[in-house]
Amino acid sequence: QVQIVESGGGLVQPGGSLNISCAITGLTSGNYALNWYRQTPENQRELIGAIRSDSFTGTTLDSARGRFTIAGDKKGTLFLQMTSLKPEDTAKYYCRWQGGGSNYWGQGIQVTVSS
Repeated sequence: QVQIVESGGGLVQPGGSLNISCAITGLTSGNYALNWYRQTPENQRELIGAIRSDSFTGTTLDSARGRFTIAGDKKGTLFLQMTSLKPEDTAKYYCRWQGGGSNYWGQGIQVTVSS
């Protein structure tokens, strides 16, 4: 049974930092991709970046590149490290795992950057 649990969201002031994580269990070996997405208050979904089993992509979203860092550990946890946060970063952040023809999403976690 695959489980994805996100944690670490909340309210942060502009210019501050916040780390969120995604714990993934129940997966088998094979090629995979781990992705961070966010959905804005306007319901626009943006790909932030990814880590792949056969390559490293990192942060690809132009507005986040240089401020956001994607990392993972060997215990099945994906991290998103965010610095210099802006009100425009306010969104619901989602972790996604895909591999072996399957696709799993976390429930999402709210990050709010005050004006």
